[in-house]
Amino acid sequence: MSESNDTHEIQKEIRTYLLVFGALLVGTVLTVMASLIDVGAAWNMTIGLVIACTKGFLVAGYFMHLMSEKTTIYAILAFTVFFFLGMMLLTVAADSDVPAV
Repeated sequence: MSESNDTHEIQKEIRTYLLVFGALLVGTVLTVMASLIDVGAAWNMTIGLVIACTKGFLVAGYFMHLMSEKTTIYAILAFTVFFFLGMMLLTVAADSDVPAV
């Protein structure tokens, strides 16, 4: 009885990993497609970062097992996201600080 439950759980985990892998493949295709469309530098950067953050969340959440971790891990992850967004906002804001030639 226990082996049957273990087998079912393993199959469930493998299905989850395959779905996440499929989502990462779709995200990669979306990244390539988004790079071919010119909607302005700021929007291209924003779209690329949103896709990359989504893919990063999938990798960290499922492959690195952060979806099942304790709140301490989530607090560290929240600080990381906060500072990452701050750095990205500073980068986008600095884009307009280029001196005129």
